[in-house]
Amino acid sequence: MSLPRRTWLQGLAASGLALATAACDRVVDRLNANRKVTGVIAKAEGLTYRTQRSLQARMALAKEFTPADISRDFRANGSISPRDPAYRAHLAKGFADYRLIIDGLVERPLALSLADLRAAPARTQITRHDCVEGWSSIGQWTGARLSPLLDRAGLKPEARFLVFHCFDSLDESAGELGRYYESLDLVDAHHPQTILAYAMNGAALPVAHGAPLRLRVERQLGYKHAKYLARIEAVADFTHIAGGKGGFWEDRGYEWYAGV
Repeated sequence: MSLPRRTWLQGLAASGLALATAACDRVVDRLNANRKVTGVIAKAEGLTYRTQRSLQARMALAKEFTPADISRDFRANGSISPRDPAYRAHLAKGFADYRLIIDGLVERPLALSLADLRAAPARTQITRHDCVEGWSSIGQWTGARLSPLLDRAGLKPEARFLVFHCFDSLDESAGELGRYYESLDLVDAHHPQTILAYAMNGAALPVAHGAPLRLRVERQLGYKHAKYLARIEAVADFTHIAGGKGGFWEDRGYEWYAGV
């Protein structure tokens, strides 16, 4: 009880998130059998979101590391070589024709080549990637800061979220519903460590890690770091997209806010 109240509350919130994350996969397996659990998860997620937003400075940085800390073997998870025709066509041309689309509720829609993205304000950071499966790795990422790109596009007042549409499908049997996507609120979108990474550990981003472009949002768990980015859509809400929960895994029971 000698701990300052703020420190104690931060520890409590972090402990609660860790317990919820560890149990996530087991809970998801039971969702169809017990729909009451869904309500419990939603309430816990809302509490975690509100607690972190109230206790943690909006621009507080995730811990950064030194080159000596970089993991020798950074695991590639999820899709590692998408079979989607549009992606394979870009890959065959070395992404020469690739364009990242930024549209939706913006004043000036953008179509950015890799050269455009490399010329944009950039950031290099060495951070830890925490996977919901229980493993972590440290890597160096270089990419265009998302916030200046949003300023360039000009978000409309009604925009509240960004949806990241990807080239890869994790469930090909589900058609468009099996395509990977993710979403963020504008607080995390404008965070200085939120970047569109085109390089990893000093080299071009490997295909297994999301080439040509992946999201790095360092204050959230790994499934939020969408790979193989095709389009960023500014929206007022995401209930009309895919399963309506804001992400591929969220549509299957994971938490939308996965702060660490």
